[in-house]
Parts: sequence; structure tokens; C-alpha cells
Amino acid sequence: MKNFSIAIDGPAGAGKSTVAKEIAKRLKFIYIDTGAMYRAFGLYYLKNNISLDNEEDVNKYVSQVTIEMENQAGENKLFLNQEDVTKEIRTEEASRGASKVSVYPMVREKMVELQQEMASKNNVVMDGRDIGTVVLPHATLKIYLTASVEVRAERRYKEQTEKGMDVNLDDIKKDIEERDYRDMHRETSPLKQASDAILVDTSSMNKDEVISEILKLCQDRGIEL
Repeated sequence: MKNFSIAIDGPAGAGKSTVAKEIAKRLKFIYIDTGAMYRAFGLYYLKNNISLDNEEDVNKYVSQVTIEMENQAGENKLFLNQEDVTKEIRTEEASRGASKVSVYPMVREKMVELQQEMASKNNVVMDGRDIGTVVLPHATLKIYLTASVEVRAERRYKEQTEKGMDVNLDDIKKDIEERDYRDMHRETSPLKQASDAILVDTSSMNKDEVISEILKLCQDRGIEL
């Protein structure tokens, strides 16, 4: 039986993760958190005292990393070499490790291989910046989720101030603009809308409207709700 896959790409702050998680929950699919996978990769090197600053050292151990995701009682669990590291990857140390390993081409190649393997075995929803173009070029449904820079900045500002963080709206907007430029102009797997992806601009939509729109698109592709 063929598995279904939904690829959601888009710029920073477009709400990809929030939407992808909810879509996966509604469809009872596995949500593949690609950011968490990079955190797990970084964690592997930290646990084994391997320098993250030396690309040659990092490349030596890439083949020894296995990452799997399971949905257990409605909660996504991540396993690094069969060890549950779901909580461990949320540390600041794992986050810094992810930032370092994600720049290495061999790590990115391995990550694509792992993500494609997961999609071959499960019904998945995956979000990122190169899912529809590189990771899942034959996805059942591809969505390019975006919103204006102003709207994305306001959403992030609201989210962070509600957490009690002291932030500046102009600084957030500038950060998003710089992130967009880096993502769209990087040499490896730049952010772009796949030719067969459906554009969903959420600038004037709330979360429920976005989810409703994507679920309709799922039905159009033969995915039962």
C-alpha cells in the first residue's frame, strides 16, 4: 500500500511547524520534525565528544547515526540510535550542536536519506525549507506556506512578548528579512517554491482557516480525513 506524504515549505515565521503538527494530528500521520533531527545529530557528536568544528571529524561518523520517529499516544518520540532522546534534544546545547552540523553537506545528505526512508515507511507530514524540492520531490501534496514579512514579524513579536521576553518589533522584522535572504541564496538546497507546490499565503488567515484550507487540499489528493 502506498504511503501518503505532505511537504510543507516556506520562510521563517510562516507557521509551518504549528500547521504541520496539527495536520499530522488530524490525519493521524507522523509529523517529521526536521529541526529535531538536526538536534539529534548534533547531540550524537556531543555525547561522543567529537568536535563539531572539524568537518572531517564530523564526516567520519555520519554513517553511524540512525534517527527514527514514532507517534506514541499522540506524542512524537525521537530515537537516536534506538535511544529515546525526545527531551534531551530540547537543550540549548543540542540546539547549538544542530546549528553547527547542519552546515556540512555530508550531514545534510544523510539527513535527506533518513527523511526519505521515514516517508517510505509511514504516512508523514514534513516541514522545512527544501522538503518539496529536495527531500520529497514526489510528495502527495506540496504546500508553500508564506506570509508577508510584516505579518510574520508581528506574529513572532506577539509570541515572544506573551512569553515575557523583551523584544523589539523592528529587530524581529530585520532578523526575518536577513533569514529569508540567507535561506533563498544559500548554495545547498535554497528555499524556493517547488513548481508543483500550492501557494498558501496566510497573511490574512488565522490558524484554523489555514488548517481547513490544507485539509481540503488533502482531500483533493485522495487523503481521507
